[in-house]
Amino acid sequence: MTTAVPDPGETLQVPDLKAFENFFNREISHLQFNYRVMMQACDESHPLLERLMFCCIFSSNMDEFFEIRAAGLRQQLKYGREVLGPDGKGPQQVLNEISDVAHRYVEEQYRILNDVIIPRLREENIQFLRRREWTRVQANWVARYFREEVMPVVNPIGLDPSHPLPRLVNKSLNFIVELDGKDAFGRETGMAIVPAPRSLPRLVRLPDEVCESGDNLVFLSSMIHAHADELFPGMTIKGCYQFRLTRNADLELEDDLEDLASALRGELLSRRFGDAVRLEVADNCPRHLVDFLLRQFGLTERELYWANGPVNLARLSAVSSLVDRPDLEYPAMTPGLPKSLKGRESTMDAIRQQDILLLHPYQSFSPVVDLLRQAARDPQVLAIRQTLYRTGAESEMVEALADAARRGKEVTAVIELRARFDEAENLELASRLQEAGAIVVYGVVGYKTHAKMIMIVRRENGRLKRYVHLGTGNYHAGNARLYTDYSFMTCDDALGDDVNKIFQQLTGMGKTLKIQKLLHAPFTLHQRLLEMIDREAQNALEGKRARIIAKVNAITDPEVIRALYRASCAGVRIDLIVRGICCLRPQVPGLSERIRVVSIIGRFLEHSRVYWFANGGESEVYCSSADWMERNLINRVETCFPIEDRRLARRLRRDMEVYLRDNAQSWELQPNGDYQAQHPAPGEKRVASQQALMQRLAGTG
Repeated sequence: MTTAVPDPGETLQVPDLKAFENFFNREISHLQFNYRVMMQACDESHPLLERLMFCCIFSSNMDEFFEIRAAGLRQQLKYGREVLGPDGKGPQQVLNEISDVAHRYVEEQYRILNDVIIPRLREENIQFLRRREWTRVQANWVARYFREEVMPVVNPIGLDPSHPLPRLVNKSLNFIVELDGKDAFGRETGMAIVPAPRSLPRLVRLPDEVCESGDNLVFLSSMIHAHADELFPGMTIKGCYQFRLTRNADLELEDDLEDLASALRGELLSRRFGDAVRLEVADNCPRHLVDFLLRQFGLTERELYWANGPVNLARLSAVSSLVDRPDLEYPAMTPGLPKSLKGRESTMDAIRQQDILLLHPYQSFSPVVDLLRQAARDPQVLAIRQTLYRTGAESEMVEALADAARRGKEVTAVIELRARFDEAENLELASRLQEAGAIVVYGVVGYKTHAKMIMIVRRENGRLKRYVHLGTGNYHAGNARLYTDYSFMTCDDALGDDVNKIFQQLTGMGKTLKIQKLLHAPFTLHQRLLEMIDREAQNALEGKRARIIAKVNAITDPEVIRALYRASCAGVRIDLIVRGICCLRPQVPGLSERIRVVSIIGRFLEHSRVYWFANGGESEVYCSSADWMERNLINRVETCFPIEDRRLARRLRRDMEVYLRDNAQSWELQPNGDYQAQHPAPGEKRVASQQALMQRLAGTG
């Protein structure tokens, strides 16, 4: 006789579940992730230039946060669509909380940059020279550079009734200049705007011949400050101050579009000039000029961020390309290959022998590219189908697909045009493939196609055989060097049939097809995931083996969170490795005390999704393209694929255990919603999961 799983909200004295799952709303949780990234700049285990890079990544993350998440909340207020969350908070209250947290984090970022990173770089003879530090020879070189390279492309704009404040591009560097005097037409406005051309580098390395030693860098902003008077001849420059405006960059497309590509092209033109959401201003800018800018952009003090340094720290990422200091960067890593692929000329031959599981970037992404290239040239290959979400501008995989189409193979590419910030690139890729003769479809309106699938149909021994690649990440060679993701390659007949049916659903019309092994959103994945979590709870109540290990980028889905709470209350030990947003609250007595949540932040961005269930001793393990978020489980096309080969399943479990033992790059989520950095206890061995995986799977260059 089985015992029903208790509902903790009814049978246990615990607080309301909805309040818990939304206690730290996803926007604040997103900011917390950005903070964890920023704090890597203080971690001396990272090389110095990599620590600077973490500061830059924080800036890029914050840009996207304001462009999308904060902008979405402001949009609700603008159009009166105030949607209260289950915790009773409306968009204005959340925006206020965002402002408080974001201001603290930005202030901390500039403190780290000015008090930690820049002084350490100076110790390494890498210097950002301020104007007052220029020698006469350096000042002369800068003046010549300004006149030859900068001044011809700068377009200063005086402000008067016929020249109002120009419509400034999203995230562009600009200067507000305070002037005194009259111009050639007798105008006396007192203010002007100088947009910094995006074609110019924000950092310039001074030639060695004008410097005594080391690497000496000058900001474009310093050059413009020093020579602003040349842009306004005959006028007196009273002040010149940097500022940057962030705009709403989210795209709004209707669900009943007749031509998605054409509509998207139109929307992309407006992205650069969306509503203002944030103003960054140099901290020496006079208050009356700041108030003028706030009024012009319709912003308040809460959207104002003072910059104690460059207003766009993301541009500091150029430093690594301007200096030759490999000793201040991560050591080169040569991705490894499993034995099954070494010495093989044909990837398909290796797949026929056994299923292959790769963990990028520790293991090479080349076999995935090689699979497609070989298929393009193989006369026995009849058809290739692939989903493309993010691939990169110069994608070898897209070129392989185009080559296959030109050779007369049936090539179908399902391209997701709405992959955020890659829309223009994907439109270009679609055109290239269509010109080569491939069939290009754009998925299903209303559902982003986020699944990562390749299917190759080959004639063998008088019958057709399918080779399949399924992944947790994108078909992007650059990402494969920076993101951790799993690639699974198989010629299993059932999985091949499942992938074929999903492609049929994406490209054609018809009812939902019966799938044998794959779980796929928006049809079966969500419900099956809840069932597997509840099954673990039932097994725990019956005294069977019960445990859950999951590695995802985010957990926000309320039903999944409730199921995990139920499982914890039933006695299931749950370990969650969540890189980013987590709306679940762990280790709350009587509710989630058996749940542990850790976030791994290191050299590589943790992107893989793995679900492991003990299942009473008959463990099941899945890899997936889907996070545990409503958008992934309900509003996207996703795949979740079982790893049935026991050897590969054991390997995945071993990988997860490495992450869970991490005490060097791990942050643990506390019951109050804060994250606490983990450190080895006295006498305890230091375990850095990424380093351990690198040593096991890869080589060093």
